Order: sequence, then C-alpha cells, then structure tokens
Amino acid sequence: MPNLATLIIQIGVVIAVSRLVAVLFQKMQQPKVMGEMCAGIMLGPSLLGWIAPHVSGFLFPPASLGYLNALSQVGVVIYMFLVGLALEPKALRKHGHTAVLTSHVSIIAPFMFGALLALYLYPRLSDDSVGFIGFALFMGAAMSITAFPVLARILSDRDMMRTRLGSLAIACAAVDDVTGWCILAYIVIVVRSYHQAGTPLWATLAGLGAFLIAMFYGVQRLLHGFETAFKMRGRLSENAMALMVVVILLSAVATERLGLHLLFGSFLAGVIMPKDGKFVRYILDKLETTTIVVLLPLYFAFTGLRTSVQMIQGGRMWIFCGLIILTAVTGKLGGSMIAARAAGASWREAGGLGTLMNARGLMELVILNVGLDIGVITPALYSMMVVMALVTTFMTTPLLEWIYPLRLIKQETEHEIAGRDAAEAAYEPA
Repeated sequence: MPNLATLIIQIGVVIAVSRLVAVLFQKMQQPKVMGEMCAGIMLGPSLLGWIAPHVSGFLFPPASLGYLNALSQVGVVIYMFLVGLALEPKALRKHGHTAVLTSHVSIIAPFMFGALLALYLYPRLSDDSVGFIGFALFMGAAMSITAFPVLARILSDRDMMRTRLGSLAIACAAVDDVTGWCILAYIVIVVRSYHQAGTPLWATLAGLGAFLIAMFYGVQRLLHGFETAFKMRGRLSENAMALMVVVILLSAVATERLGLHLLFGSFLAGVIMPKDGKFVRYILDKLETTTIVVLLPLYFAFTGLRTSVQMIQGGRMWIFCGLIILTAVTGKLGGSMIAARAAGASWREAGGLGTLMNARGLMELVILNVGLDIGVITPALYSMMVVMALVTTFMTTPLLEWIYPLRLIKQETEHEIAGRDAAEAAYEPA
C-alpha cells in the first residue's frame, strides 16, 4: 500500500518549489515552464540528492516513486491531449512556401545530424541490447522536436502572436510536433518488437492502422457532438466533460495496448477534436490549470529524480554532452534559419524563426522519458539529453531578444493594426 502521507508531502513540496522557481525564472524573462523544468532537476540527485542526501531520501524514498510516477503520467496524458487540441494543421496554409519549406527542413536537418551523431555515440554510450537502427532513429527524432507549448508561451509573453514571425513559427512548430510524434511512434514499435517477441511487427502495425481509421472516421465524428452542445449552451455539462476525459484515457490505453505509448493516444485524441476557437479555449480553460499547476510539476520532479548530472563525469563525458548540444542547435536553429532565408524571409526574421524552433522544453522531456522507458537510451545519455533540452530552451528568450528585440515587435504590431484600420476605413460606406 502507498504511504499517503509521504505522497501528499511530495506533492506539496513539488508544487511549492515549482511555483517559487517559476516566479524567479519569470523575473529573468524566461517562460514559467523553464523554471518548473529546472525545479524538477533541483529536487533530484543532481542537486538535493547531492547536497542533502538524507533529506532527499526522506522526501523521495525509492519505494514511493512508483505512485508519484503514476500521478505524473496521468498529468502528462491530459497535457498531451491539450497540446493536440491546440494544434491547428490548417494554419500552415496561410504561409505557403516559406512555412512548408521551413517546417520540412527543420525536421530533416536535425534528424540527419542526430543520426550522424549516433554513429559516434553508439559504441561509446550504448550496448548490444539496443539495435543501432533504433538508437539512431531515436537520436534523430529527439533532435527534431520543437516545444509547441513553450514556443506559444514565449510568443504570447512577447506579444508576437499577431506578427508574421509569430504565426509562421506556430505553423511550423505544429507540423514539427505532428511529424516528430509520428516518427517516434514508429521507433517505439520497432524497438519494442525487437525486445518483445510476443507480438509480431505486422500485427502491431495492422492494429495501429485499424485504430487510426477508427479515430479519424468514427470517433472524430462523435466528438463533434461536444462542439454542437457547446454552441447550443455556451458551455459543456459536467457529464460531457467527464465523457471527454474518458475518451482521452481510452485512447491512451488503446495505443499502450498496441505496443506504442500512452501519450500517442491522448495526443491523437486532441488532434482530432473540433477546432472552433471558442470551443478550444473553453476546454483549455477547464483542463489546463489543474494539469499545469498540479500534475505537470510532478512529471518534472519524476524526470529530475531520473536525471543525475553526476553521471556526466570527466572531460570525456562533458565533451559528449557538448557535442549533443552543438548538434541540436546546429541542426534545428541552423536548418530552420537557412530554410526560411532560402524561402524569402529576411535574415532577421529567419534568425528569429530558427531561434524559436530550437526551443525544446517539455516535449523533449516527454520523448526522453519514452526513450528511457523502452530502453533505447542509457541513464547517462538520458541525463545529457536533459541538459541539452534545458540549454536549448533557456537560450531561446535572450537570443530572440538580441535578434528580434521588443521595439521591432511593437513597431510591426502597430504597423499591422494601422494597415488593418486603414483597410476597414476604405470599405466603410460613404
């Protein structure tokens, strides 16, 4: 039986520390999620376990971590649904050639860089229990991801949502996330079929195909009932919200049973939900606060408890970590920037887009935890990749301010508003 007192103390400590560190990071012009990520690392062996091992042992005894993990997984399942809900695939059409080219290169370039780095890291940081193909594919996918929610939060904080750069970044990040999760789904299937002899690969793929058909051609039509009810009453009843949560959980369980991961199902449930703006905002308001304030910090804490900077010992290991960071930045920031410039964007706009696409945040941590769970990466490599996620996310805001300062954003916003007002005045009847 779980020690409920210990679990409640853990939840209280995690929430309090996360809020405190988030406020401190916000004062440093960083998004709150960056502070919450760092708070999770601080509560693990990298800091608390290092300077106060007895306190760490009291707060987070190994026997209790399974229950903390279970709660955190529920939180991230709901969160991935919200990420899928917020995605608007049609947004890509508004930006034409620039968005299409940039989004594709921002996936392909870091994926190739990550796969090439795997040639060097595999004999040094992996072993024969993991096939090289699975390892290389995972490294490529981990380098390719963009933190759509973190990117959106940065754009909102800097009042960039209505700028061309902001809307272009949102469109590219949406495509990146969908593509990245499709690639990761394939990797999970390949790796699990390699380790588990029970279910053949063809059966898993057939089951996944049937699930996708059922979701897109059956469940998606039923989900429009939520939107219809919302439009009729301006809200959803408690029973409707409960049913929506059940759909999310069942979708998550289905993908777990198919040999993928819980998160793929909940993400897909969000993607196929109706995308009416008011409806999406209502669902986000209902589910976002509890998920972000209470449950996600538990996920960060569990990630921190699995991360130990002490594993990166010696100059050789730190060189590996530096190579991972350099590869991640070169592939994602450099690839996105060059692609945007080739598509006609200015160097300033291309640099701003590349900087935003380089933010990885929570999405990277989710992918890394999946990789550690299925055994495709070792704890040492996991810790290095977490450091990479922190560095690339932390550098986004200051680098963006240098490339695309707030004064330019204000000028662009004012120019856009003035142009819209002039256009509306021109159509007013005399």
